[in-house]
Amino acid sequence: MFDIGNVFSCKSSLSVLLSHFSEIEDPRDVRRISHPLPEILLLVVCGTICGCDDYEDIAGWGETHLETLRQYLPYKNGVPGERWLTMLMNRINPALFADAFAAWVRATWPGKADMIAIDGKTSRRSHDKSDDRSALHLVSAFASTATLVLAHEAVPDKANELAAIEPLLTRLGAQGGLNGAIVSIDAIATNATIAQAITDQGADYLLAVKANQPTLRAEVEAAFDEANGLETHVTHDKGHGRIEQHTTSVLREINWMDGPRRFPGEMRLPGAACIIRVQSQVTTKAKTRTETRYFISSRAMTQEDASNVVRNHWAIENSLHWVLDVTFAEDQSRLRNGHGARNMATVRHFALNMVRSVNDRYSIKSRRKRASWDPKYLNKVLQCQPG
Repeated sequence: MFDIGNVFSCKSSLSVLLSHFSEIEDPRDVRRISHPLPEILLLVVCGTICGCDDYEDIAGWGETHLETLRQYLPYKNGVPGERWLTMLMNRINPALFADAFAAWVRATWPGKADMIAIDGKTSRRSHDKSDDRSALHLVSAFASTATLVLAHEAVPDKANELAAIEPLLTRLGAQGGLNGAIVSIDAIATNATIAQAITDQGADYLLAVKANQPTLRAEVEAAFDEANGLETHVTHDKGHGRIEQHTTSVLREINWMDGPRRFPGEMRLPGAACIIRVQSQVTTKAKTRTETRYFISSRAMTQEDASNVVRNHWAIENSLHWVLDVTFAEDQSRLRNGHGARNMATVRHFALNMVRSVNDRYSIKSRRKRASWDPKYLNKVLQCQPG
């Protein structure tokens, strides 16, 4: 294990990061190690922060910025080339790497997980037809109000997304990490098992009700249709050539959901406290589109609170998935061999959290560029103090 005990005295984001890197098992023969694992992992994180999207660029960046890297770790033998970097990143245990990421987030940004959205994303070019390997599908947990990636779990494809949710909840719930939070998930997870798993971790759930649950959806729709004097909360958004209006209603008198069900095996969600309806109207120059969505929650919320929670759930699309695709070019990545795709997805999460945590006026894209231009700015990104 690589000793970094004397490298840093302050508990910056970087010092905590290197501490967790030092605990990851190195798969190589100890007698043949020229580049310690923390040096390699720091290289790929720094390279990714600075706009490098593949191993060739990362290795090239490391060669030209070796003195910058030596401010943090020795790099006695320089940096590895693309070939060796590729081989090692393919061999690192991705589960241990993902655990290190989750532990780093807990240590660096404590107390931030009040609203957590869980959703899956496919890295579209990570499939390999010749080896019958499907594209990497990563289920991520995103702290919506803090705009931080908290943890993730990989599955073979979108069809297996449900299998990732319980292990992810266990990882998030370590050391009371979910106490008092509200966890929102799309309709794929609207079942008693997932609802119970969330409440067992000391959190509340917000679960979507969609057409793939026709009986439950019909009951929820009927409850709102029959309700009298519903109070609503209305929000308006304008931008990107469209105007959006969202009208949120909440029903908290839902004792009928806990009573004896009419049919054997009919769905019951433990601790359900309210049902929510969000009616959306999106107007563009071309047309007006309307949509009604329904949710069930174990937290008794006001209309305004429910509107905020639903809005924060969908933030994962714009604040995480879109940023990874557009700013970090994740969908363009062609890593297909070994564990490279999974491990580099974790690296992008490390980099995104660090870049996003810098408190200045620049966009994420601009921060990555400035970090590549200016070693002092890169140091600012790396040394971001825990919140």
